[in-house]
Amino acid sequence: MTSLPSLLGDLDPTSDRAVFRQIADQLREAIDRGRFKEGEKLPSEAELVEHYGVSRMTVRNSFSILQGEGLVAAEHGKGVFVRPRPPVRRLASDRFARRHREQGKSAFIVEADAAGSHPQVDSLEVKEEKATQDISTRLGSVRRVLARRRRYLLDGRPVEFATSYLPLDIARGTQIAEPNPGPGGIYARLEELGHHLDHFEEEIRARMPSPSEVKTLRLASGVPVIHLIRTAFDTEGRPVEVCDTVMAADAYVLSYQLPAT
Repeated sequence: MTSLPSLLGDLDPTSDRAVFRQIADQLREAIDRGRFKEGEKLPSEAELVEHYGVSRMTVRNSFSILQGEGLVAAEHGKGVFVRPRPPVRRLASDRFARRHREQGKSAFIVEADAAGSHPQVDSLEVKEEKATQDISTRLGSVRRVLARRRRYLLDGRPVEFATSYLPLDIARGTQIAEPNPGPGGIYARLEELGHHLDHFEEEIRARMPSPSEVKTLRLASGVPVIHLIRTAFDTEGRPVEVCDTVMAADAYVLSYQLPAT
């Protein structure tokens, strides 16, 4: 490793900013500038104590700030490491293109291929249930829906989980109600049933995860989630699916192309 004086600066004794925050600032800047690469171990507590002339508790407080920001992760007995950047670029204008369904690929497989990662789906549950008020409203006042719940993994790491809700008059008794809906996923099956997709509407917000979401997605401390609700409409203007998705924010970059007119 390059010597610390060349990687990190000195503390400013005249600053009113707390020492542990100054150290966190310098480590953050070093990460942003690429002096510490993704997956690389940061200097140890002992090295930082010696470099800055501070206590171990001060260094630990600095690490806690960076962990809370999702920049680093501590591995017990090994040290503190720079967290990887988002591996998946979700291109909104392309992920639901019909050509992918015609090739037998779901949107998640398309994204995994682009990231060079191995996709998996687990925790699959398919059942009929009463629609919540929100889902009912989005689907045109339906009372009961077919719900498909699943978790998505890339190279063994959980990155999102989603629940699709479909009107029973469309999905009941079809391959959509099977654990494996077949090549191209449920959108391919919807189009085979005559519901040719016309457009999608998405609502996106960022928030901190619930305890169950932390467990399901194995999120590190300080990592938020992206909560996305998407409604699919067919060419007749009917909403045919609502997908409620929670994604690990450190796993995705959401990319959009917007018209200038």
